[in-house]
Formats: sequence, structure tokens, C-alpha cells
Amino acid sequence: MNDKGTHFPQYRMLSNGKTYYKITGDRNFEEIQIMGSRLVRHVFIAEQYPEILRIKDMLEGYEGIYVTIEADYYADLLKRMAL
Repeated sequence: MNDKGTHFPQYRMLSNGKTYYKITGDRNFEEIQIMGSRLVRHVFIAEQYPEILRIKDMLEGYEGIYVTIEADYYADLLKRMAL
């Protein structure tokens, strides 16, 4: 993938509003999942081809599933996790 024109980090959410992403590189991303009243954070390093394609899909918005969000929105979620 290695798109030299993409500046990182990029921020996305699933269209259902329950999962949020901070894409930090073409092979790295963080994910925050909303599970009821809990927020759970995971960090991923894409090593296998399907994982790399998932990041590509996130960046491209794949069929409206991934929606661009502002960095502030993601930062607010991180603050909620710290409370």
C-alpha cells in the first residue's frame, strides 16, 4: 500500500458509531470500541495481508463503512477512558 501522499494520523469510525480508529501509519492503527458503557482500546500492527487491506479500506472509506472523523473526537474518547 505505502501511499506516500497520505499524512498520518488519520481518524475514522465505523458507520454504526461503535468503533473508532486512529490510523498512525500504513501498517499501524489504534481502535476504541464502545461496549455498553465501557470503552476498550486496542493497538494493532498489520503484518498479514488481510490486516494491511483492512487499513487500506479504512483510509478509502470502503463502501461508506468507514467515516472520517476529526482528531478532537478521538481525543475526547481517550479522555472518557481515563475517567
